[in-house]
Amino acid sequence: MAGSGFSLREKDKKRLIKDRIAKAMVTCGGLAVLAALILIFVYLVNMVIPLFSSPTLKPYASGQITTKYQPLAMGIDDSGKYAYTISNDGELRFLSFNHNALSDLSSFNVSNSIQQIALTPNQEGWIALVDSKDDVTLIKPTFLHAYSQHRNLINPDVSYFFDGKATSLHKASTQLSKVAFSVNHGILTLAAAYTDGMVDVRWYSNAKEIHQFSLPINLPDIDQLLMTPDGKTIYLRYGSHLVVAEKSDNAFKVRESVDLSRDTDGVPVKSINLLARAYSLIVSYDNGDIAQWFDVLRSEKRTLTFIRSFTASKGLSFILPDSYRKGFYSFSQGGVVKSYYTTNDRVQTFSGLFDHAPKLAAMSGNEEYLLTYSKGKLSVSQANAYAPEISFSSLWRKVWYESYPKPAYVWQTTSSSHDYEAKFSLMPLTFGTLKAAAFAMLFSLPIAICGAIYTAYFMSETMRRIVKPSIELMEALPTVIIGFLAGLWFAPIVESHLVSIVLTMLLLPPFIVLMGFAWKLLPSAITRRCPNGWHPLILMPLVALFTYLLLDNSGIVEAWLFNGDVRVFLANHGIDYDQRNALVVGFAMGFAVIPTIFTIAEDAVFSVPKHLSDGSLALGATPWQTLTNVVLLTASPGIFSAVMMGLGRAVGETMIVMMATGNTPIMDWNILEGMRTLAATIAIEMPESEVGSPHFRLLFLAALILLVFTFAVNSLAEWVRQRLREKYRAM
Repeated sequence: MAGSGFSLREKDKKRLIKDRIAKAMVTCGGLAVLAALILIFVYLVNMVIPLFSSPTLKPYASGQITTKYQPLAMGIDDSGKYAYTISNDGELRFLSFNHNALSDLSSFNVSNSIQQIALTPNQEGWIALVDSKDDVTLIKPTFLHAYSQHRNLINPDVSYFFDGKATSLHKASTQLSKVAFSVNHGILTLAAAYTDGMVDVRWYSNAKEIHQFSLPINLPDIDQLLMTPDGKTIYLRYGSHLVVAEKSDNAFKVRESVDLSRDTDGVPVKSINLLARAYSLIVSYDNGDIAQWFDVLRSEKRTLTFIRSFTASKGLSFILPDSYRKGFYSFSQGGVVKSYYTTNDRVQTFSGLFDHAPKLAAMSGNEEYLLTYSKGKLSVSQANAYAPEISFSSLWRKVWYESYPKPAYVWQTTSSSHDYEAKFSLMPLTFGTLKAAAFAMLFSLPIAICGAIYTAYFMSETMRRIVKPSIELMEALPTVIIGFLAGLWFAPIVESHLVSIVLTMLLLPPFIVLMGFAWKLLPSAITRRCPNGWHPLILMPLVALFTYLLLDNSGIVEAWLFNGDVRVFLANHGIDYDQRNALVVGFAMGFAVIPTIFTIAEDAVFSVPKHLSDGSLALGATPWQTLTNVVLLTASPGIFSAVMMGLGRAVGETMIVMMATGNTPIMDWNILEGMRTLAATIAIEMPESEVGSPHFRLLFLAALILLVFTFAVNSLAEWVRQRLREKYRAM
């Protein structure tokens, strides 16, 4: 018997090669997609990591001062290379750091002898020098930079307020004790406390006194006198008590007297400092504790309120506020330096920089260099705090911001004022994302799932071939068009027919069920004329007519239920209404999500093997029993996948929520108010954010959150789908 064997013909070899090439292409494509996703994740993480980096403080330069007088005040420019000192003999010296050595640039004699110095608590840089005759001279040391032949030339100079004319605060019957001042729009405001307990406030313009006022108080033992940069508030501390006086017209009135020790078990106050922009007081105590106080509006009255406390190292020496951010440094006797940021309670400790606490410290205007003086030596440390206002906890918890009545979740990245503090809380954006997705799913799920079940199981094949492609074509409609129509066309309709639309949502399902019962009651001679599976052609006109009647009689229904105006009724019950709200978003996003859920769910139901439903019907089960006990159980993995795909689509939607909501980052489940989502925030603020800024990187963090959420939802969906498939595989 002849032997038979398999011979690989030429066409079989070609097929084998094609199969291998196709397999390689599919494998490479899948790996490329996986690699792209990983690279996107790595890139987002790399952009976000700097937000949570710890502040650093590193030695930069130092040098010995060749003078017998100890500085009373000093400063450093934004480059960290030039500094100035003012000593009590009235000499202003400009110095340059070069390879750990100090060299003199120039010097000016700004006063004969200095008894005390007062500084403005802002970046204007004015310094008040008080001499032995109680005359006050205002100066501003400046570093003028010029570039010539690719060289940076420095020209130190000093500016004088009122052209160097001194302002006399002398009183014959008493002595000057404390001085505070402000310069606001060319007006100099001087507050002077005297040893007899009187406090005078004077206003000057063009070196001439334009008004004088004496506070109606008598405090013989004033320890500190501070004034805000706008010249409208004065703080007088004596011991642990603080008197707050506010300006009204050309007079100051005592607003309140505060016991600063009431929240620290009576521990004496060491000193008070104004935080940057002077909205907060930083109070230090003898035991090393530090507290932040600021005004809080309650019952239409501002009251200085204790907000939060910090713990410094033992032997606290003094505090240095930051130049423009809401932070400060503390210096302790052991040489320990701590950096604090108030709003997020972020604390960083630096050890080993100093053997003991310095006598003086100053911060550059850009907060990148810290100048300290100790034992005749000036030292410069380079500070690196990329985003001290951001911490992981502050992004997700309530934060008590300055002038706010209570802690709150706030997202506010810009303001009309330069004095604002950026507020970065991702909670309102995350809440808005979930709120928009929840209302969209609440609207779309019943329609999409029920429609998919009816189309796949009950509808006639001819009608299904028309309905299914039509709904699938809806997914091709650009979401920007849906958002445009929702915001400019549908939202006004909802506002003018709010009652009828809500009633339609509530009454339409019972109406459809009622029509089904009515159909069953009709004589069989009539019902037989409608072929099985074509019932929607009869129901749809009835639904349209019912909806039209409700909308057409909106005014009558509103007058009957709410005395003519539902918005007034809602306002009287404390319910706000925005024209672009979650109800509009629910309709619009639901309309966009329905095709996704419908298509996948309909395919899952339609793909249930025919022999399962036929066998169930043959055993005597009704079509409804077959649907609920056989078809839906078998199709449940696909239906669940459809729901998860719809949820992912709703969470990541951008244009609809950006155009159909008020984009207000608030946390309220009220369906009649708007929201702001993560995706919409990225789309709106990314073009306006400064590249590399904390705000810029926070938007990348929002994108990372969306990516992680989508990945988690898809992973959960796949896990549940596999479990359901294994459970009902035997069917």
